[in-house]
Amino acid sequence: MTKSNARLPRLEDVAGRAGVSHQTVSRVINKHPNVSKATRERVEAAIAELGYRRNTMARSLVTRRSQTIGVLASELSQFGPANTLLGVEQAARDAGYFVSIAALKSVNREAIFDALGHFLDQSVDGIVVSVPHSETLLALTEMKPGVPLVAVGSRGNDAVSGAMVDQQRGAELAVQHLIDQGHRRIAHVAGPQDWIDAIARAEGWSQTLRAAGLDNDLLMEGDWSAGSGYEIGRKLAAERSATAIFVGNDQMALGLLRAFNEAGVRVPDDVSVVGFDDQPESGYFTPPLTTVRQDFEELGRRCMDLMLSAVGDGEGARSTVVEPVLVVRSSTSAR
Repeated sequence: MTKSNARLPRLEDVAGRAGVSHQTVSRVINKHPNVSKATRERVEAAIAELGYRRNTMARSLVTRRSQTIGVLASELSQFGPANTLLGVEQAARDAGYFVSIAALKSVNREAIFDALGHFLDQSVDGIVVSVPHSETLLALTEMKPGVPLVAVGSRGNDAVSGAMVDQQRGAELAVQHLIDQGHRRIAHVAGPQDWIDAIARAEGWSQTLRAAGLDNDLLMEGDWSAGSGYEIGRKLAAERSATAIFVGNDQMALGLLRAFNEAGVRVPDDVSVVGFDDQPESGYFTPPLTTVRQDFEELGRRCMDLMLSAVGDGEGARSTVVEPVLVVRSSTSAR
């Protein structure tokens, strides 16, 4: 047999090379826990030696599943949505699923419906929606695609499962930290108020101040960019109306810090600053930024747990919440 017409290696070939049953090979491929380390290593060596790749098309004909999850996403230029997508994609691959991604340029009912229809044409097993705008869940409720839906970044609703980081709790941690440091005039630079996360963070800021008997009248809205943080920072530096600022994300905090530096406002001596996200560069800002960390890998795992339960067991809509963590660095100090 010539190399050009040689058949591709099959699962039975791997089993013969490793000296195990084809069921054992299947367990190794599907990451089943009840396989000894020695057997797993022997099977993996045989797979590598033979260059075996499983035939997903044939498998889908038997299982009636495509092993593909559709992911509808938007705003991927932003740190949070981009890393949410990475977390979901990694968790899907770990679970043995392919991912098909549709990125929306604009978020509206028609665009969402078109993307969902595209996924259904691909016969996906389920759809993850990472579109952090308020109208998204309404659109999902209208359309009944016939496959499991999980909204990542949101609690979902009675029709759609949801996996989210507790954004309001993150804001509460940030603001309470500033209150505990003795600050009484705490401003909030919020993200766009058509974003689910921005609304929740602003609500956490407001409620925490009210619970402490403090005013919640220093609210400004940015657009998540460092540029908007810079412009708002210039105004705050001129007014000197707050001794502490809770910023809706680290990018806006970066712009704010530059504006304060140019105006001679010292951080944290004159004003304390807290961000949100804990992007990798936050510890290298000047000064290093106190911020709220979101665990995007855990969020992705929780999302896929919901999806796999729905695909495998047909479970109804439910929600799961990942707790945020406050990371204290040098941009905050006692008043």
